Amino acid sequence: QVQFVESGGGLVQPGGSLRLSCAASRDIFRRYTLGWYRQAPGKQRELVARITSWRITNYADSVKGRFIISKDNDRNTVYLQMNSLKPEDTAVYYCNALTSTMTPMYDVWGQGTQVTVSS
Repeated sequence: QVQFVESGGGLVQPGGSLRLSCAASRDIFRRYTLGWYRQAPGKQRELVARITSWRITNYADSVKGRFIISKDNDRNTVYLQMNSLKPEDTAVYYCNALTSTMTPMYDVWGQGTQVTVSS
């Protein structure tokens, strides 16, 4: 089993930026597609960005053009640069690896990192 540790969240005003980090307990970054998810209160967890082992990225329409996913294989860390944040981006953000069918690979999630966008 892999453990994920997310960090970098906080309170930010609309239009601001945050950079999230997710570290994994072992080397999975070279082999698998990695994804950032978020879950807002009362809503299902959704995939917002993913990056393949070849560094091909894909984004949900709601964050396209504002968020950038990247990774550092040597540090077993994936990042999410979030710009032009909106109140609707408020959620707990998580990371996980993805299966070939784009479902979460691991059943155990990290604690997540809270992002709150508010004036």
